[in-house]
Amino acid sequence: MKAHLEVEETEQLEDAATCLRDKLSIKLLAKLGCRVSEALALGVEDRDFGQGMVTIQHLKTRTRLSCPKCRASLSKRHRFCPECGEEVGGVAMQQQEHRRVRTLPLDGDSLDMLADFVLVYLSYKMPE
Repeated sequence: MKAHLEVEETEQLEDAATCLRDKLSIKLLAKLGCRVSEALALGVEDRDFGQGMVTIQHLKTRTRLSCPKCRASLSKRHRFCPECGEEVGGVAMQQQEHRRVRTLPLDGDSLDMLADFVLVYLSYKMPE
């Protein structure tokens, strides 16, 4: 069983989609190679139409645990710091979240479709 769609299969999905939102979702997922949740989390501010780029914030985070006293790296199982010997409980550990960001180019056709969608979306959001 294959784990990806061929270009022709992606085009068939786009053709079968009945609304702009669905066509755009299929196109973005195929072109950007991001997770569905990442594509759904895209905001207007994540698009740069001038340069034809889209910025994707990875929703998965990497947590780094460190000793509050000496900043040595710790695992979740550590009760004592291997560097300074300080007792570190779950509350005492300092967590630092790392979130990756990717900026990817989009082709002209996808950018045009995206611009159309943003205009339609904004027109629904605008108060009358």
